[in-house]
Amino acid sequence: MNLSMKPYKTALFLRQIITVCAIGIALVPTLTRAASDAPSVTLSEGWRFVQQDGESLYRASCQGCHMAKGEGASGAGHFPPLANNPRLASPVYPAYTVLHGRDGMPSFGKYMSDTQIAEVVNYTRTHLGNQYNDPISAEEVKKLR
Repeated sequence: MNLSMKPYKTALFLRQIITVCAIGIALVPTLTRAASDAPSVTLSEGWRFVQQDGESLYRASCQGCHMAKGEGASGAGHFPPLANNPRLASPVYPAYTVLHGRDGMPSFGKYMSDTQIAEVVNYTRTHLGNQYNDPISAEEVKKLR
């Protein structure tokens, strides 16, 4: 082994480390700016959702899997689209699904009141390209529990 190569390799390694650190430091303002431009997400506190209107509840509980415009997603799992979805024609199906869950979807019954479930279901059925105008009431949701 040629001992004269060791200092060269050490110096090269140190230069590479310094370069990587310098690039990381240079990217901090860009990453900070990108993070501040991202849309804010309202997180619920505790064990119950605090949002009361359908749109806020959708953003807090549905959008993470079904996406902001309800287009759904595939990858590590399958998250069906809610946009233009004929399965939402009856308010009972989505209300029951939100209450009790389905396949890979968790149940939200113990985290939302009947009124909150009615609100998020009614929002989903009248937005995201859906035009189902027969709302479900909190009383109807209560019967599905």
